[in-house]
Amino acid sequence: MTDVREQDVVDLLLEQHNQIKSLFSQVTAAQGAQKRELFEDLVRLLAVHESAEEEVVHPTARHNIDGGDTLVDSRLHEEQEAKQALSDLYDMGVDHPEFNTRLEALAQDVIAHATHEENEEFLQLRRTVPADKLVRMAGALKAAEATAPTRPHPGAGSSATANMLAGPPIAVFDRIRDAVRDWSRSNNDD
Repeated sequence: MTDVREQDVVDLLLEQHNQIKSLFSQVTAAQGAQKRELFEDLVRLLAVHESAEEEVVHPTARHNIDGGDTLVDSRLHEEQEAKQALSDLYDMGVDHPEFNTRLEALAQDVIAHATHEENEEFLQLRRTVPADKLVRMAGALKAAEATAPTRPHPGAGSSATANMLAGPPIAVFDRIRDAVRDWSRSNNDD
């Protein structure tokens, strides 16, 4: 019988990083309504992913990794810049003449950020945090994602506390907007 290890938080985040990279490629290659829908999927995944990382992963890294404060502060700075760029792209829309150029710049920044996390933060978490805690963190990450905003809100802050206080009310608003948008599209296609 093979030993099946439960998915830990690092495994989950690595999967999401791969989904994000794939979505950047798909958005770049798409056109029209498909491009808009794929971009909305990308926005949602990035917003939920970063919010949950800020609530669950970064606080653990701060307390368990040598130099954790500096490491996490660097990642939070990158995340804040990405939130602003993503918000600007969202407001701009996929049909804007500068969209593809700005999307490409954002993709490069987000991929560089993910690489920093994978090579620095995630490796050190695996070395310093017990495996059973990393598995429990995966559950906490999924719970945080369930109440996370579905759009970037650069003005809401990047700390775990800011995400826990502002995230759920903003998430409700985002999810209502998403539902109304989707309903409107499905009822206007007739």
